[in-house]
Amino acid sequence: MKFLLSNQETERLRFRQLQPADFTVWLELFRDDETSKLLGMQDFQTPEERCKKWFEWTFHRYENNLGGQNVLICKETNLLIGQCGLLVREVDHKFELEIAYSILPEFRQKGFAYESARKCKEFAFENNFHHRLISMIYPENENSKKVALKNGMTFNKKLIYNNKEMDIFAVTKEI
Repeated sequence: MKFLLSNQETERLRFRQLQPADFTVWLELFRDDETSKLLGMQDFQTPEERCKKWFEWTFHRYENNLGGQNVLICKETNLLIGQCGLLVREVDHKFELEIAYSILPEFRQKGFAYESARKCKEFAFENNFHHRLISMIYPENENSKKVALKNGMTFNKKLIYNNKEMDIFAVTKEI
């Protein structure tokens, strides 16, 4: 599982793979319709449906070497606070590697998204996974744009991806 950050750490976080037992904790993310929309899950009606689909997609990625978001565990409390990872994408018929992040509502605005996204960037570039990384962000998701910018990314372009308008932020490996 080449693109996963399992067993990686930052100052405050440990990365591990998602497990079926995480379902109840992660379900909280999808109770908010706005968050669900920003994660592209608005086509699913209930928080349970959204979470089930999220888990299906994540495990599919794991099983098919397409990367995936790792669970983020706060070292201080041992609580699951979010997910972050590298996702293999095909964008405009090209291989791209996306840094994706989702933080549970009660843990937002504490720097966890940036800390984990920065680790993903460092890990991807250190392992020469790709010369460029992207983050695909809904235009109205200002918080995620701030994380991307802080992580050294710049706005690259707008595009339609899976029938949804997305802003693409990108960073290229310095040589």
